[in-house]
Amino acid sequence: MEFDQNLQPGILVRRYKRFLADVQLQESRIITVHCPNSGSMLGCSKPGSPVMLSCSDNPRRKYSYTLELVQAGTVWVGVNTALTNRLVREALEKGVIKEFGKLDAISQEIKTSDNTRLDFLLEEKGKKIFMEVKNCSLAEDRVAMFPDAVTSRGTKHLRELAMLKARGHKTAVFFCVQRRDTDCFIPASHIDPLYAETLAKVAADGVMVLAYQADVSPREIRIASKLPVKIG
Repeated sequence: MEFDQNLQPGILVRRYKRFLADVQLQESRIITVHCPNSGSMLGCSKPGSPVMLSCSDNPRRKYSYTLELVQAGTVWVGVNTALTNRLVREALEKGVIKEFGKLDAISQEIKTSDNTRLDFLLEEKGKKIFMEVKNCSLAEDRVAMFPDAVTSRGTKHLRELAMLKARGHKTAVFFCVQRRDTDCFIPASHIDPLYAETLAKVAADGVMVLAYQADVSPREIRIASKLPVKIG
């Protein structure tokens, strides 16, 4: 996925109220930008970090700029979670994600029960594959981790996948790691032990657990390679 514009550089002043951040532009002007990430952004929201912004010409928007990338150490990290499913769909269509074979159809935002929707329904030779996608921006010591904050919604999605698996469907949870400085993926049990325990349980019950790493730059983001997953 290439950005459709040249991103503008800045320096992160602070991130606050979950969806807002103050950024200093090159001319020293400080602006408030939209931060499309509901997580804690642990490890990639340090004041003083270089950032990259996109700008919208939509007059209805309160904040024209959107926080797209944050530099953590030597790598860029994609923090706009609104792009995650687009990245995954592109990788599915291009065959980068190889676990499902040649897909006949890809549908998104699928209602699976009264109060639950999952990100993808994939169809391959008449078989249905339900998949939930999670954006992963947290990494420590070259280990990617999810979640970066307690997520009851994420745990609910895992249980939904397990229920669908028990009904005979193929199911998967897909972790999209939007940074290049990681060698494997683990659940962040020190942040949300219930999520980690549930992930281990549903994996044992047959839910596929996948992690893929993306190449991230101010020009483009693309899912590039599979990461080993270590659970339990």
